[in-house]
Amino acid sequence: MAQPANTQESSQKLEPYIPATANISEITIKSLILGIILAILLAGSNAYLGLKMGQTISASIPAAVISMSILRIFRRSSILENNIVQTIASAGEVVAAGIIFTIPALVVMGYWDHFDYWKITLVGLIGSILGILYSIPLRRALIVEGELKFPEGLATAEVLKAGESNAQSQGVKYLVFGAIGASIIKFCQSGLHIFGETLSVWFRAGGAVFGFNNGLSLSMIGAGYIVGLKVAINLLVGIIIAWFVAVPLYSLFGATPVEMGLDANAGAFEYAMAIRAAKIRFIGVGGLVIGGLWALISLIKPIKSAIASSFDALAKARQGVAVKPLRTEHDIPMTLVILGVIILAIPMTIIFNSILGGAGLPIDGIKYWSVLGFLTVAALVIGFICASIGGYMAGIVGSSANPISGITIGAILIMSLLVVIVLGSDIEFGQANKETLSLSAMVILVGAVVAVCAAFGCDNLQDLKSGQVLGATPWKQQVVLIVGAIAGALVVAPILELLFDAYGMGGVFPRPGMDPAHALAAPQATLMASVAQGIFEQTLDWSLVLIGVGIGICVLIIDSFILAKNHTAYRLSVLAISLGIYLPMDVVLPLVAGGLLSHFSQKMVKKQKAILSPEKYTLLKQKTERHGLLFSAGMIAGDALIGILLAIPFAAYQNTNVLAIVGPSFEQTATILGTIAFAAFCYYLYLLGSRSKLED
Repeated sequence: MAQPANTQESSQKLEPYIPATANISEITIKSLILGIILAILLAGSNAYLGLKMGQTISASIPAAVISMSILRIFRRSSILENNIVQTIASAGEVVAAGIIFTIPALVVMGYWDHFDYWKITLVGLIGSILGILYSIPLRRALIVEGELKFPEGLATAEVLKAGESNAQSQGVKYLVFGAIGASIIKFCQSGLHIFGETLSVWFRAGGAVFGFNNGLSLSMIGAGYIVGLKVAINLLVGIIIAWFVAVPLYSLFGATPVEMGLDANAGAFEYAMAIRAAKIRFIGVGGLVIGGLWALISLIKPIKSAIASSFDALAKARQGVAVKPLRTEHDIPMTLVILGVIILAIPMTIIFNSILGGAGLPIDGIKYWSVLGFLTVAALVIGFICASIGGYMAGIVGSSANPISGITIGAILIMSLLVVIVLGSDIEFGQANKETLSLSAMVILVGAVVAVCAAFGCDNLQDLKSGQVLGATPWKQQVVLIVGAIAGALVVAPILELLFDAYGMGGVFPRPGMDPAHALAAPQATLMASVAQGIFEQTLDWSLVLIGVGIGICVLIIDSFILAKNHTAYRLSVLAISLGIYLPMDVVLPLVAGGLLSHFSQKMVKKQKAILSPEKYTLLKQKTERHGLLFSAGMIAGDALIGILLAIPFAAYQNTNVLAIVGPSFEQTATILGTIAFAAFCYYLYLLGSRSKLED
């Protein structure tokens, strides 16, 4: 069976920063209040960013930095209190991300003319709490036994450790340098626009389109450095398949720019991006589906073990011979997890009934309730699968590059197929009418539950990884995640309504005369609407998804029957390769570059083994690894924090160019300056990871 792409790279297990035997404060009144306030603020800022640019920013590190700054005012505060604050705060951002990627589709497709507060709030609560409950057995499967990297979780832990005591490590200055440097670069990129954010080179050759599109993102370089070379290789394979095979072939034999809705004289870059948006990412979705199912199969044993150990502990407690688990291994009991899932099925059924009940489907009472029950159970099962996949991929590439929208599209595809199978004899699909619109809306609501669930499966495990490194109590983190989820779910609907009323979304406006230039694109939600309607109206091109499935199967065969049998050092991961196909190249290439930097810096360290004593070599290896990790964590923190802060003026002035000090004519110079700064940071990161003063 294929192993996680980075399992072999897992660093040796370390003792937690706070020992399991220690008893220090975690959940306090001040940590709860601060966490809830940050959850609401970060939910609003990320809702705007996601609807405007199709990208949200992981809130864990910014929340950790803000928490450390505020809690220092109090006489007594602990590192685990700060960890609780960032755990609560990140939950608000995650609810917003899952909702904004899906729910606006109901307005785009014309099913709603405004945002229904109670339905959105219920969907947010159901999806988030499901994701939290599902992540409990996944913690042991992916963090304790799977030993995945979870780069942002590690980075958050390093930020908190550095803030706890400046004497904790002589390398703390590298975290500070990374954070300050990345903050300046990000502000110059997204705020002032004097540094470019992307380096692109595209051209036509013989009618085909070729080129590359590298994002100059320091946070992605940092995440790539943490996850390492083996993930980078798999992502690179995905890039090659998508951008150096599929895009040139489609540009040569597929639809012309005019047929894709572009101008006849559209440039190579615009044409390539249109091909990716309309065609290539559906290939990635097919790969994500087959890779996710395969990953889930590989998780069955550790998940089963985690559930069994929980019930075994319960049985021993009833017999009076229970052994109290270590504080750092104490999860919410599985009995409560199962009970919670059963209870959440009730409001989920009510929501589905409100949609199907108004559709006027030509089916009798018994079949209607059978269909409703079947779809509810299917949604719960698909939610667990997607939470597992989201958590698995978060362990590979982190939260910011995790394709929740791709996972959600896969869920919508599967759910829609189930609806067609169940109702195919009663409803005539292939037409745009009230029935197909209602079914599309129901599938979107299922997708919203799944998106929030998968997003929480991803984010929770990052938080729990941070907690594992710091020595936090898992069940306390899991409880406060529910607190943060409730805070985010209660405010996300009013935020959506406010943004819709101010800007309009996805080409839909609440009133005439509004300026389309200020509209929020809501790209993921628009895609969800087209996918759901395309399935029931039978206009979706399934061949693309099947191509992705075929690629995934081929990768599995090569990995399982060739690489595994030959015991090669590098293995193929369907999920990581599919990520490389699905995600934009400007997101993936910096991750690849970070992985390569990590490899070559470690290779340089190994060359010095022959000329150093064993003690000095061990010291060199430890220091270079830590300095590289701290600098990478700093870059992630600085980039994310400025991204959150910039959302405030962007939203207030309804314009992402409000802070720009240069015009379009400066674009080429900005690209050169941005590339130089990006290269300089990469070179410095390489030096940190390969050299260290042994006398320090």
